[in-house]
This record gives sequence, C-alpha cells and structure tokens, in this order.
Amino acid sequence: MQFQIARDALLKPLQLVSGVVERRSTLPVLSNLLLELQGNRLTLTSSNQELELSAEVEVSDMQAEGRITASARKLSDICRSLPEDSEIRFAVTGAQLHVNSGRSNFTLATLPAEDFPKSDNEIDTIALTLNQEQLSELLDSTSFAMAQKDFRPYLNGMLIEVDSASLRAVATDGHRLALHTIQVENSTAEKQRLILPRRSAMELARLLQDPEEPVTITGGAGHFRAQMNSCTLVSKLVNSRYADYERVIPRNGTKSLVANREALRQACHRASILFSEKYQIASFNLGPDEFKVVARNPDQEVAEESVSVEYDGEPIEIGFNVSYLIDVFSAIRTDKVRMELTDANSAVLLEPIENYGASFVVSPSRL
Repeated sequence: MQFQIARDALLKPLQLVSGVVERRSTLPVLSNLLLELQGNRLTLTSSNQELELSAEVEVSDMQAEGRITASARKLSDICRSLPEDSEIRFAVTGAQLHVNSGRSNFTLATLPAEDFPKSDNEIDTIALTLNQEQLSELLDSTSFAMAQKDFRPYLNGMLIEVDSASLRAVATDGHRLALHTIQVENSTAEKQRLILPRRSAMELARLLQDPEEPVTITGGAGHFRAQMNSCTLVSKLVNSRYADYERVIPRNGTKSLVANREALRQACHRASILFSEKYQIASFNLGPDEFKVVARNPDQEVAEESVSVEYDGEPIEIGFNVSYLIDVFSAIRTDKVRMELTDANSAVLLEPIENYGASFVVSPSRL
C-alpha cells in the first residue's frame, strides 16, 4: 500500500474514528486502526468488538492499494503534530508503515489486516432515513436516563422501536424513564425492537454534527447500523428482553400543574448546591400557585426555592432526587412543562406543553 494525502483532509476522519479505540485492550489489534485503500478512497476503521466506526477520505495520489493496521494513537498524534497544509506520504514495507512529511519520517509497527475484527453482513429487517437533527434530538432527550453498570443488561442501553410510521427511543435506569417518538416512514412491516448498548448510543450522538444531512438507519436481530455522509457506525445489540415500559407510565394522575420549565430547572439547580454526590433527595411542596423546593443536608444547612405554578389542587409534599428532575428539565425544549401525579408515593409524569413526542417519568424518593 502506498499513497499520499493532505494532512488537513486526513485529520478529521482520523480523530472521528479514534474515539472508539480501546487504549488498554487485551487484544493488541484493537489498539490499531484498519487502513484500507481502494482506488483513491481510503477507509479508516476502528473497533472495540462491540462497536465499529469507519470513515472514508479521498487521497491525492494513489500508487498501490492495500490493507494494514497501525496504532491509532500514534497516527493521530503524528497527523496532529504536522504543520497545516502539509502532505503526508504512507508506504508499507513488510510489517512496517512508513509515514513521511517534509523532513519528518516515522516508521511504525503494524499488524495484519486479517487480524482486525470486522462486522458481518447480517440481514436487515429495518431501514429508514431521517435527518441528523431529528435523530440527535431523539438521543439527547432520552440518553441521560440509561443506567450505568446495572446488573440488568437491558438497562445499560437504549431501546429503539421501529414500526411503519414511527421511530421511538426509550431509556430507563429503574428510577426514571425517558421516551421520545418521531414520525418517520420506513419499510418495516411489523414493530421491531433493538437494544443499543450505552456506549454505542453515546457515540452515535457524538457523530451527529450536520443537522440537515441525512442518516440512514438499518438493523436486524443482532446489529444496528447508522450511515452518514462522513462515517458509518455499526454496533452489536444487547442480547436481552426489554421490560414493558408502558406499564410504569402514569396516565391518569389526579393532580396536574403547569410551570415555566427554565424556572423549575434553575430552582432545582440552586437547591442542589447543598447536596453531596451520594445524597440528593429534596422535598417538593406543592400548594396553590406555588411549587417549593426544600433541600437539607447532614450539616443542617437548608436551601429553599419557590416557583410560581398553575395549580389549584390540594397541598402535597413529595420527595425526589433533584438531579433526576434537572436532567428532565434540561431535556425538554418547550418553555412550559406539565407535571401530573396522584400522591406522594406515585411517580410523576412530565411532558412538554405542545408535546412533540417526548414523555418523562420520575419515581419519588422517601424523605
């Protein structure tokens, strides 16, 4: 393999795919990038065996096609350290990759391309296309509710539900739930359910950088693929059955209030100043036209915040993990939010006014 490419053209795709690389992998080849040159198209691929990310870039001078793997960190550091507008020459000799630019010369060790794990071409049972802004909003409004290192595998991921007219994302850690549905046409005849691992969902959100550009989603029994103009993400799925999340959504709350979302978010944020990371339970006192947040810590310090709301029901006091509510208020995009609940022991349903398909559930905490 031998080619030449502009440093500025190579840097962005190189940085894009390097984020997946496991620096301390037990499998040495996973610390490398797979470089594949066909014609004047260079494909860079990284993998951690669960998640694969690839990007294409055009080379300025192709002299010999080929495939090889080399250190992702060293290639990124070399490319980043070279002057802007410089040209880089790559050539493979035996088991070595020579990288030259101006008076800079590097010789890197390589591993065979055959050792690099590539995703299989599995059968797709879903296929749809939407713009990146739609998918980004879907992920941003739900990803915060995914669990981290829970013993139930499905909680450490995001449920993707697809039918003939919609795409839905659901995430829960057992204490709060986020759900967002958008209308999008696709070729799916029956409802499909895929569980995307947490790392894959977060990586996909990072890649969505061009709001108007399309992204094509395909997937099947064991895989999920998101293809963009700049790159392609392929992920294995969580091999588990997702819980019946519809059962935990309270639809018939007897108490309802409407308030300014940002005012609630700021009140919760200021009240949380007194909390430690381990304890963040605040008391929420709901009365006529007022929503009061009271935070106390073991040092007997107290913070009180009061927000004007639209409510004319009976007074109620309920406890919540204040960080859960902050996450929800940050995810909602409308100016006003509606909260519905029944009593101090029931979960609260939060939805944006002029609902655009998003719903959130937060379970109460004992005071």
